[in-house]
Parts: sequence; C-alpha cells; structure tokens
Amino acid sequence: MVHPLITPEHVEQFQRDGVVLIRGLFTDHVELLRAGVAANMDNPGPYASNNEKAGQTGRFFDDYCNWTRIPEFQQAIADSPVAEVAADLMQSQSVQMFHDHVLVKEPGTSMPTPWHQDGPYYFVEGDQTISFWSPLDEVKEATLRCVAGSHKWEKEVLPTRWVSEEDFFPDEGQYMAVPDPDAEGMKVLEYPMQPGDAVAFNYKTLHGARGNTSASRRRAFSLRLVGDDARYVERPGRTSPPFPGHDMQPGQRLREDWFPILLQR
Repeated sequence: MVHPLITPEHVEQFQRDGVVLIRGLFTDHVELLRAGVAANMDNPGPYASNNEKAGQTGRFFDDYCNWTRIPEFQQAIADSPVAEVAADLMQSQSVQMFHDHVLVKEPGTSMPTPWHQDGPYYFVEGDQTISFWSPLDEVKEATLRCVAGSHKWEKEVLPTRWVSEEDFFPDEGQYMAVPDPDAEGMKVLEYPMQPGDAVAFNYKTLHGARGNTSASRRRAFSLRLVGDDARYVERPGRTSPPFPGHDMQPGQRLREDWFPILLQR
C-alpha cells in the first residue's frame, strides 16, 4: 500500500526515471508556505542570494536552511503527507530531514536555474534521497525540468556556482562536465503545475529551470529529505549547505539532533 496521493506507478517512475509529478502534495498548505516565503524574504538567512548576474534582468532570490526559524515551514512539513510520500517513493522505512530551499523568480527574471544535480553539492551519499519542488504559483514555462534517468549515470555532474559559473571545487576526474540536455537530445520531463503540486526527484537527477518571462511571480518551496541508506560523505571542498561544526564522520547517518527523523516505520 502507498499513500492515497500516489500509486504504485508513481513509485515505479520515481525509481526508473528519478523524477515524478505528485499532484496536490502541498495544496492544503499553499497559503501557509506563501506566508513562510514572505517571512524568509523579509528576513533572509546567511545563505540568501539575489543571484545578480551581469546582463540578466529581474530578481532571482534563493535561500536555504531556514525551517528551524520559520514556523510556517515547520508546520507545513509536519502537517502535510510529504514524509509518508517520501518513504513510499524512496522505498525507505525512515525519512530524515535535510533542509529546505526557497526559490523566487520575480516577473521578468531572465536568469535560468542552471542545469545541475543536487547530490554533488551535499555531504550526503545514497540511493534513497528525495527533493520535492513545489510551486506556490501556477507555472508553465518556468516549471522545473528534469532529465529522466540521470540519477543512474556512472559519473555525477561537477557542481558550479550559479552566478560566476566557476567550479564549486576541484575536479580530480570523478565528475563530468555540465551537459546541455536540449542540445544533446536528452529526455527532459517538465510539467505545467498548479500551486501545491510537487515534482519529486532524486538528489542525483539533473534538473534546471528557465527564467520567468511571465507577468506573475514564481515562488517555489523545496524540501530535501533522506532515507535509510543516506550517509555522510566528504567532498573535495566546502559543501552547500556547509553546516559548519557538524562533527560527522564518513559513513555515519546524519546526526538526528540537527536532521530529525520525520517518519519511522
């Protein structure tokens, strides 16, 4: 049995493609999350950025790791079925918090979200990982775009800095260059979405998004969770998020006082 919001076909697609659309995951919490995003933008955290890049128009705000100080985020995580759906899709007995991420593209924002995999930025390794990207406004062209099957590539994609386009840390041969999925004919999955719908994808799924050329804002709330096999791993440099002072050692599960268990079956 799986949660009523999803079917066994959702689970099969998530395992096969590394991405699946979940209709209505946060529908009952859209206004709550909008209030949380407003609070986040009024009082940004230490990692906030407007992604200001020469030649680009508009404002592309993003910030992460704010759920512990924004009650609206905490309530949406606790009261929505997101942990149960995550467990079903990952085929995991446990679901553990990693972090939240807010991404807001104001009308006329030309900067796209660059193609990337989340995994190489993180100090987490494992097959049972999941991100939920949920728009809080209707999206068409500015929706999330994911490359089907990219979570199974032999090499991960080298993480880069979104504005400067510099490599995030030195590549000693373990990473591949960022591809151009459209030019290379890859299978890109993207969905027109209503507020509260969510795209679920593996940390290793290559994804990106276009700029926002519409006349309305594109607010999105993302949630990063991990399952049974997720373990701390050291990267060639500073990770994003960095979580300074975590004191974890390679091979350990994430410390539960910082990354609480949301569900245990």
